[in-house]
Amino acid sequence: MIDLYSWNTPNGRKISILLEELALPYRVHPVDIGKGEQHRHTFRAISPNGKIPAIVDNDNGLALMESGAIMIYLADKAGRLLAPHGAGRYRTLQWLMWQMSGFGPMLGQAHHFLHYFPGKSAYGEQRYHAEAERLYGVLNQHLAGRQTVEDDYSIADIALWPWVARFHYHRIDLNAYPHVRDWYLRLAGRPAVQRGYQVPDFSGDIPLPDTDG
Repeated sequence: MIDLYSWNTPNGRKISILLEELALPYRVHPVDIGKGEQHRHTFRAISPNGKIPAIVDNDNGLALMESGAIMIYLADKAGRLLAPHGAGRYRTLQWLMWQMSGFGPMLGQAHHFLHYFPGKSAYGEQRYHAEAERLYGVLNQHLAGRQTVEDDYSIADIALWPWVARFHYHRIDLNAYPHVRDWYLRLAGRPAVQRGYQVPDFSGDIPLPDTDG
């Protein structure tokens, strides 16, 4: 049994979607970041950085923070969605690291300036919208001719998808990135993605792009 400490954010949804895809038993402990529950000492004992998500694996008592580390651990534990060795493993991990180091943090800044606090900084809005467009362009080019980020559906897809699910926060028209759009819609149709998106509770339907025409 995995104890999952999470909230309905892109990083939190990575783990709930992965747990659903792996069919690992888990129970959810909501951590309402809007109320500051991430700062409670009981949570900080599990996640010293005070950020969701975090897990405790009751099979061995291991507590982990940082969504990328959690994803690698769970995939290795289940033996699915990440190759155990070889070039395929590292190609998948490079895109997980790209999400962790660039796609997530930069889009998080876009959330701040474009969605939550618009009108506060024209420079911030221009900078992070331009970077969002660049990053979507990188992903769009990579997905040309592909069904998934790497040869098979993997933790790289699951890591990226919840961030793209906030495309409207980024003022991004997914129709301008057709390979990203088609990939996004394919994953949105997966039952495990649909279930994991609504953890820890229902927060609205999965956003869908406007159709062309």
